[in-house]
Amino acid sequence: MTIVPTRTDIAAAAPAGQGVGPLLRAWRERRRVSQLELALRADSSARHISFVETGRSRPSEEMVLRLAEHLDVPVRERNSLLLAAGYAPHYPETPLDDPALDALREGLERLLQGYEPYPALVVDAVYTVVAANRGITMLLDGVPESLLQPPLNAMRLTLHPEGMAPRIRNLGEWRGHLLAQMERQIALHRSEPLRALYEEVAAYPVPETVDHAEPATPVPYFALPMRIEHDGRVLSFVSSISTFNTPMDVTVSELAIETFLPADPATAKYLNSLGG
Repeated sequence: MTIVPTRTDIAAAAPAGQGVGPLLRAWRERRRVSQLELALRADSSARHISFVETGRSRPSEEMVLRLAEHLDVPVRERNSLLLAAGYAPHYPETPLDDPALDALREGLERLLQGYEPYPALVVDAVYTVVAANRGITMLLDGVPESLLQPPLNAMRLTLHPEGMAPRIRNLGEWRGHLLAQMERQIALHRSEPLRALYEEVAAYPVPETVDHAEPATPVPYFALPMRIEHDGRVLSFVSSISTFNTPMDVTVSELAIETFLPADPATAKYLNSLGG
């Protein structure tokens, strides 16, 4: 497994060149927070918030960061807010292969390897695969080389009609789950690259051989599983996504670790037999 450095350009929350006021107003409206509520959270006044949004008052660097925190603005866009207010970016954007992130890379590699034989991977803000373990490699059996050329994209690999999609037994449900996940992220981040990816994968034709009948004795899953054919059997997984708490770097803030947990005893038994 190799950590692959990537660069993701995420659009700001509002058109550039309008100053910090309209940007902050756009984020406040997106979060559905009133000026008074934001003022109370940020220990300010509704009058001052109004003056900042209309450009009558220039907020301090500390105020920009405080408002961004209470509006849950992504780290990359916090830098955009600071630039719009005339300040230097506060958060660095360190390439993944930079020596400063050696500890991070080693930690991610140890985590992914330790999760084997279960699948796990790390993706960035537009689902570019940064790292993956052997469990993920197993799920990619049969995927053509044309889709395995770097940079790999988890959404393309999953939903492309020549990728994993034809082998996903409940593709209708799983596809709907993934598209809804992307829609929520677009609503929160207003990312043009992510929207472009969404429009691409949502337009993929859906293979006809989807949503096979459930087994005669249904398994009581505790979360929506991905049921995928592999080597003559059907494996079932539920996924969990983890991010870093309070990231202080743009690159780190946009990483997500997705782990796939066996959703039934048969899947766990099979994977553990491989790991042995």
